Amino acid sequence: MPLGDSGNETSGEERLIARYFRPLATSPNAFGLGDDAAVLTPPAGCDLVLTTDGVIAGVHFLPSDSAQDIARKALRMNLSDLAAKGAMPTGFLLSIALPPGTQESWIAAFAEGLGQDIAQYRCPLLGGDTDHTPGPLSVCISAFGTVPHGAMVRRATAKLGDVIAVTGTIGDAALGVVLHRDEAVGKEWRLSSAAQNHLRERYLLPQPRNAVAEALRHYASAAMDVSDGLAGDLAKLCRASGVAAEIDVARVPLSEAARMAVSADARLVERILTGGDDYEIILTLPAAMFSAFRTAAEQAAVAVTEIGQVMSGQGVRFLRDGKELAFARGSYSHF
Repeated sequence: MPLGDSGNETSGEERLIARYFRPLATSPNAFGLGDDAAVLTPPAGCDLVLTTDGVIAGVHFLPSDSAQDIARKALRMNLSDLAAKGAMPTGFLLSIALPPGTQESWIAAFAEGLGQDIAQYRCPLLGGDTDHTPGPLSVCISAFGTVPHGAMVRRATAKLGDVIAVTGTIGDAALGVVLHRDEAVGKEWRLSSAAQNHLRERYLLPQPRNAVAEALRHYASAAMDVSDGLAGDLAKLCRASGVAAEIDVARVPLSEAARMAVSADARLVERILTGGDDYEIILTLPAAMFSAFRTAAEQAAVAVTEIGQVMSGQGVRFLRDGKELAFARGSYSHF
């Protein structure tokens, strides 16, 4: 249905849609948000890749977060999933439930943030729904991408002997959300203002690695995005592939800010490895291909680090100085 079509539209709702969301529906396949559905025709020889993810106030973001950041985070979470599958973004559907008292200025700012990322990632709005809710604000996005036929990178296809690599740095967002909730910990971790801002920004605004989607299709045997924590998401990949993994914790890439925090409190290593919201990509690939993949990623301005190896058996072992780490909680979980 067109964005906001509840079967009994109000003129106010139509006005909001026309003012703030119709300009974001730049694809002719969206029909200007004036029909009950959009149409997508994949390019010849391509498959359509579908993913969906959402954010809820108090769960995925704080009510005090800006409307622009909430919009961009919701879209980027889905773009991260597409990137890990090797897919190029095609468009998305948006469903948003607004609590009582939501100001039109908030909706305007939300649409502004969404528009910035629509332009940056070339992923237009295709349709969706708007509702009121007595509960907290929630935003759900379903995104679509394309890959050459049969080329989607899955999580169930890791091979024995593959090396394990990860993009970017791990743990910044997990530390950032702690800082976002309690500024005092910044002093406890002996962080500079710049380091604190870096960690907060990594929590507020993920950086999906869509620039390496094509390289993933060429080199990765398996991949998935890291949203619930490196430890937990790698364990999911290994279970799906029927393999085990061994990770050298010393090789897990950390930002300078994260290193400073760990130097002040070594217990933060567990939060870094299990906390989630990284939106990096964990992948496996043949050892002989790692150098070529890293070069391709660097050309796309994305850092890649080898951190471990795929092995026979079950489970994931994180080793530090030859000793296996035990985590109180393996990953973030809603349940």
